[in-house]
Amino acid sequence: MTGRAMPTKIHRMAVTESAVRAALSQVIDPEIRRPITEIGMVHSIKVTGETVDVEILLTVAGCPLSNTIEQDAREKVLELDGVEHVNVTMGTMDNEQRAEAMAKLRGGQPAAEENPIPFAQADSKTKVLLISSGKGGVGKSSVTVNLALALAGLGSKVGILDADIYGHSVQQMLGLYDITPTAVDDMIMPVPYMGMSVMSIGMFKESRDQVIAWRGPMLDRALQQFLADVYWGDIEFLLVDLPPGTGDVALSLGHKLPNAEVIVVTTPQQAAAEVAERAGIMASMLDQKLLGVVENMSYLSYKCPHCGDEERVDVFGSGGGEEVAGLLSERVHYEVPLLAEVPIDPQVSVSGDRGIPFVALNPESAAAEVFKGLAERLRG
Repeated sequence: MTGRAMPTKIHRMAVTESAVRAALSQVIDPEIRRPITEIGMVHSIKVTGETVDVEILLTVAGCPLSNTIEQDAREKVLELDGVEHVNVTMGTMDNEQRAEAMAKLRGGQPAAEENPIPFAQADSKTKVLLISSGKGGVGKSSVTVNLALALAGLGSKVGILDADIYGHSVQQMLGLYDITPTAVDDMIMPVPYMGMSVMSIGMFKESRDQVIAWRGPMLDRALQQFLADVYWGDIEFLLVDLPPGTGDVALSLGHKLPNAEVIVVTTPQQAAAEVAERAGIMASMLDQKLLGVVENMSYLSYKCPHCGDEERVDVFGSGGGEEVAGLLSERVHYEVPLLAEVPIDPQVSVSGDRGIPFVALNPESAAAEVFKGLAERLRG
């Protein structure tokens, strides 16, 4: 006797709390850049059949990126086999929970009267690059943000600190207007941007036209907070955009970051060489290593309308970067190489106005390729 076979019932494996927690460990807090499970943000997990209820506690009320955390958590849990519905509830840590979370970020240490600068410690694995120049107008900030983005594009964890207190421009170049960093107890969370962490005094101003008019002690205190009180995490590179010249900020950072390395930015004019040399000499006086020289606005690549050949036009002269590198090499008694010659690119001003570095806006350009090459060189 024949008959129709009975359908086989498919038994799904029951969803477990540990599986849900493992899925949530893939959710990264965008500001702290650590899994939410590591810092106690997952308060409770409840599994009822195919439905999972998760309660997540934010470090502060009104976290601007709470929607991102909520959405990421829901998506990760829904990927689990056997889960059909996910309910995510967002709450806020109380004082005790927040203190415990911050202690975890400090490696189990309680808050100190003055937090140490992690980059100044002997066991620091972060390469600190001070981007300096002898004078303004040479594109130092542009070099900073584009080199940072090129490093990030190679997979490095990168932070940008705009230490040009009076003439801060990194915020504008990255389009980070009207964004205020989140403060959790005595720690400040840097602003995330394209996988990087960014901090600038401009993010704390009440209005864009507010003028910063601080004397030496105030500047020093601000730099201390940016370096010690900001949670930078385990970044591989910290690029610091210095103010031009050899003033208080350069001197203060020389003492706070003795292991930092300095990149001097100049332009091709011979007249700019002597001015740029001063920034390098300042670094050597503070026993900081001179990593090399970047010549910005080096030349214009011009295609001849008649023959179609590419021609190099030295709009602002030539040889300035090579001269600075040579002068500094003689002064410090070791080789200070010319690291890169960045060509003139009309997209630079466009990208600045749009708040997108031209390495991201026009990644195939000759200038972008130079920064990518420099980033590969710095990564070793």
